[in-house]
Amino acid sequence: MSVSGIVGLFAGKPHHPVGPDGRMALSDHLRELRGRVLKSVTVILVVLIASLFFFDQVFELVLRPYEAAVEQLPDDVASQATVAGAGGPLMLYLKLCGLVSVVLTSPYWLYQIWAFILPGLHDNERRWTRVFAAIAGPLFLAGVTLGYYTLPKGLELLIGLTPGSLVNLVEFGDYLTFLIRTLLVFGIAFEIPVFVVLLNLAGVLRGESLGTHRPWVVIGTFVFAAIATPSTDPFTMLFLAIPMVALFGISEVIARFLDRRRDARSGLTGLSDDEISAL
Repeated sequence: MSVSGIVGLFAGKPHHPVGPDGRMALSDHLRELRGRVLKSVTVILVVLIASLFFFDQVFELVLRPYEAAVEQLPDDVASQATVAGAGGPLMLYLKLCGLVSVVLTSPYWLYQIWAFILPGLHDNERRWTRVFAAIAGPLFLAGVTLGYYTLPKGLELLIGLTPGSLVNLVEFGDYLTFLIRTLLVFGIAFEIPVFVVLLNLAGVLRGESLGTHRPWVVIGTFVFAAIATPSTDPFTMLFLAIPMVALFGISEVIARFLDRRRDARSGLTGLSDDEISAL
């Protein structure tokens, strides 16, 4: 690739021709995808290298839930964080800084995904996906934050099962995997109400149907929380299930409001699902 091509690539300029019918050939789509993947990977690598200089701060932030859990353990239970193998410290640096890089650059690579998909959407679809993006991001961060602050209690309950005659050695790689799984479960769970509203906007799911099946949804939410939480303790399960039920209630209220507005526009207000309209 030439220097001018590289400059145009990172400047975000369109670099593939569009046919007379307004469509791009498959090969052009693949080149577009390759260009956006290249930009995303390059930015992630640059941030990863920069984050190496802040390793101590990142390490302290990640290890804090474990330290908080150890402080609350009974006196007869001992635990210690460890790194296994000669290459363990290097992998520790790469894993932590890689995680930070992916999180910090998420607005950029999510934009690249959005920019790749956007040309294929209709105007009304673009509008609703913008609303989705504006709401989904803060909800995901709220779920991750809640998961981070509930993590020490789950770790305390799990490590507290260690017999007093043993020392619980927590390998940091396993701990990091456990932490990431917990944060992802909380973050993704908080996105479910957004998808409920999107299904309602698409006309697939009505608010009345949500209300009819509400008891089963509540039971399913608690079952999901019990299965999905890596720590499998009741404390973490409740901290995930209760906000999910509350968010589901909010999504049901929004769905009912949208249904009433749609019915008013179409002249179907007050009709049940089985009743024949005058049209």
